Amino acid sequence: MRDALLAAVAGFGTGLSLIVAIGAQNAFVLRQGIRRDGVLAVVAICALSDAALITLGVGGVGAVVAAYPRLLTVVGIVGGAFLLCYGFLAARRALRPSAMNVMGDPAGSSRSARRVVLTCVALTWLNPHVYLDTVLLLGTVAAHRGDLRWAFGVGATLASLCWFAALGFGARLLTGFFARASSWRVLDGLVAATMVTLGVSLVVGAS
Repeated sequence: MRDALLAAVAGFGTGLSLIVAIGAQNAFVLRQGIRRDGVLAVVAICALSDAALITLGVGGVGAVVAAYPRLLTVVGIVGGAFLLCYGFLAARRALRPSAMNVMGDPAGSSRSARRVVLTCVALTWLNPHVYLDTVLLLGTVAAHRGDLRWAFGVGATLASLCWFAALGFGARLLTGFFARASSWRVLDGLVAATMVTLGVSLVVGAS
């Protein structure tokens, strides 16, 4: 029991160290959290996706993916192109910022919800870094734990859930700051820079 707990703690620390970084997925979760737009759905998608990928990695799929690098090449090109498009949209928002409307537009809520979900799914599953971190890296580290690898995987999964929940629901504490249009200009500018940088690196790395 003690060994399993220690393995879970190690998994939590390792998973958190990989997740807590400025990236496409985290930037999107932060923005949706500040807007209070589909936060529960976004957090659920990110956490469940990580759980699925970590499970695959711990189960040994990481070795299979490593044997077929062309899979990551295709995902890298598609994901890079998507990030470039999203970065362009963020840059356009930065040039024409507006103050936050917490209440939103009821008439367009269903359409907005679908867009948020699809964007979140794309940012998660079209990003090769997600596979490298969860399936390959965490899967490799977990493999060295032997029979305790699943306890390690549970810890890493819990880290993902805690991080995305804190990022998504905690972002509302910044509501007052982002009530000003100039604040959104800064945030969307940073998001655009992050997306474009990651997009270019993915496309170049996959070429």
